[in-house]
Amino acid sequence: MIRKKLNAVIGCVLAMGLLALAPPVLADWALNMTEGVTQTSHDVYGLHMTIFWITVIIGIVVFGAIFYSIFAHRKSRGVKPAKFHHNTAVEIVWTVIPLLILVGMAIPATGVLIDMDDTGEAEMTVKVTGYQWKWGYEYMGEGVSFYSELAESSNKARQRGSGVDPASVNNYLLEVDNRLVVPTDTKIRFMITSADVIHSWWVPALGWKKDAIPGFINETWTRIDQPGVYRGQCAELCGRGHAFMPVVVEAVKPEEFKRWLAEHKSDGGADGAQTAGAGDAGEPVVASANE
Repeated sequence: MIRKKLNAVIGCVLAMGLLALAPPVLADWALNMTEGVTQTSHDVYGLHMTIFWITVIIGIVVFGAIFYSIFAHRKSRGVKPAKFHHNTAVEIVWTVIPLLILVGMAIPATGVLIDMDDTGEAEMTVKVTGYQWKWGYEYMGEGVSFYSELAESSNKARQRGSGVDPASVNNYLLEVDNRLVVPTDTKIRFMITSADVIHSWWVPALGWKKDAIPGFINETWTRIDQPGVYRGQCAELCGRGHAFMPVVVEAVKPEEFKRWLAEHKSDGGADGAQTAGAGDAGEPVVASANE
């Protein structure tokens, strides 16, 4: 008995010590999903929190009933268990209540999913093509297209024997040579596909993730609220270079975007980068998700 109590005390002390160390250790880690910078991301976050609190309430009710039953009906109190096979009223209640909860969660979730696919009235279109292991971007109808690859600083630091400490590289494995530049307060339609294997284009701050599938186009849209640089990654295992194809979106004010677009139209691409678009050799004919 003494040994059990001693072990319990030691366990409590260790647990409190770990909790005390947790804040500095977890300082750079998120404890929840991001609220993002688009209306879609706000909707997804709101839906996430709604479902989270529903599950918290369910957990409290269920585990509360379990612990109450364990305590109130324990053998030491001389409680005798009730013996019955079924209770029609109880069975109806535990069927109807979960059904209502599921319907209550499904209605707003369906609305968010439908809104994600509503690409109508878009003010511009960007085609995203996944390659092993880089991204191709084309501003449809604007004559600007380019590849976006892992930045040279990160690429060098990841090489064994390079002598470069990855910790010394800003945004290690999350920086590219050519960013996708887009305007704020503009509805942007994205057409996402792949030229080889399945990839997945994901920027958490935008609030959605879309697979890039060879021979098929997935469509979605975004409208970014505020200027900034938003980073993401390929989220589908696509080969040995999967971890090295980040996504970087730079949102700028519409006036600045117009200047950027005009400069790159005259340059014929992004800072001399090899163009990537419908004329690329080997790019497949694709079918649209809306066809």
